[in-house]
Amino acid sequence: MQPAPSQIVLLGTGTPIADPARSGPAVAIVVGETPYLVDAGPGLVRRAAAACAAGVRGLAIDRLDRLFLTHLHSDHTVGLPDLLFTGWTMGRRSPLEIYGPPGTEAMAEHLLAAYAEDIRERLEGPEPTSAGGCRVRVTEIEPGPIYEDRNVAVEAFAVDHGTWPAFGYRFETLDRTIVISGDTASPHENVEAYQGCDVLIHEVQSSAGLARRSTAWRRYHARYHTAARELAQVASQARPGLLVLYHQLFHGVTERQLLAEVLDGYDGLVVSGRDLDVC
Repeated sequence: MQPAPSQIVLLGTGTPIADPARSGPAVAIVVGETPYLVDAGPGLVRRAAAACAAGVRGLAIDRLDRLFLTHLHSDHTVGLPDLLFTGWTMGRRSPLEIYGPPGTEAMAEHLLAAYAEDIRERLEGPEPTSAGGCRVRVTEIEPGPIYEDRNVAVEAFAVDHGTWPAFGYRFETLDRTIVISGDTASPHENVEAYQGCDVLIHEVQSSAGLARRSTAWRRYHARYHTAARELAQVASQARPGLLVLYHQLFHGVTERQLLAEVLDGYDGLVVSGRDLDVC
């Protein structure tokens, strides 16, 4: 029997900026019809429904039961209650499994408390709802192997994104290796995790656009995110089969200009990701 092929679906490529064309950060790796989600930005569930309607059957809402969080910034997590409760009301019968940094368990517990009346009404009222689907199983992670099943092996690696723990993920499927950077500065420290992957999905910001920002925002973004020229240098070392840009901080430049900034220092295959792209 041939191994099930993997698909990558960009469910959200955006940032905290409320861009109607770009939902919040979320990536799905689908092996056969089993989905593995990375991050839960706003719009995740609707984008998954759109991908399912377009033929990615593994992204049916009741199948979305496994989530890996890179970090707990709101633009990566405000889709979590939608994933938890819409998945439940649309038929998920098993608990939502979440792997994430310290603080993930407290976030999940507070969400369940916030929606306690909704849960009570659905379970005690006439709605034919299973109790299992509104539960959560959280595993708070450290760098290293964190998950394995017959489809994937997942390793977390620490990234530089503030004063708290933040992670990127390396997925080994039967047909390829996929790395998702999460939000990260200092990408040179991540080269070993990127090395030899088939697909590298990496955040990026425009170096030219950043120069136009205020001093305070330049200081912040330079400290916590990856500039295009830095990414080009790192990709030249890691040599992924395909580099996919996501969480693009354009800072006022066009998508074409940002892509050109990366290609100015990197001669590999690069695409600027958009919501619902499949690769």
